[in-house]
Amino acid sequence: MACFLGDDGEVYTSAMDRPRPVEVSDLSQQVWLLQGQTLVVVPRSNNVGPVTVTIMPCKYPESLEKGKGVPIYLGIKQPEMCLYCEDIGGKPTLQLKNQKILDLYNHAEPVKPFLFYHETTGRTSTFESVAFPGWFIASSETNQPIFLTSELGNVYNTAFQLDFKEKKQ
Repeated sequence: MACFLGDDGEVYTSAMDRPRPVEVSDLSQQVWLLQGQTLVVVPRSNNVGPVTVTIMPCKYPESLEKGKGVPIYLGIKQPEMCLYCEDIGGKPTLQLKNQKILDLYNHAEPVKPFLFYHETTGRTSTFESVAFPGWFIASSETNQPIFLTSELGNVYNTAFQLDFKEKKQ
């Protein structure tokens, strides 16, 4: 059994056989777009096809810190890659890696560099790195990559809106 976030913002417990597809936008109405091997934010418009982000819960949330939100894996649908965090030059850095999200989901234990605590407040979501507590996915200016920041909601956009592409069954 695993936890996942429903379209209504509620957390449900269920086994999942495939990731939930969503589009992600920040409060400036910028959407995530894949440019090469980098996720950047661009203004939402009719001629921009945002990347489809995939969400899978961690099968073993009980082994992670309580009260921080639902631990999830974040991927992109095409090409199949996942977001992960690693220390580069002494600073937590957000990366994309060719990785199947279902392989992470089915792993025998949580794969912490790929996990994010998903917390919702109203209609917005934050994503905190499990491997680097206190570091959150953030966006800033148009055409700039998404990144990790420890400045929650101060300077950068750390609150995102999720547009679920299909209804839960």
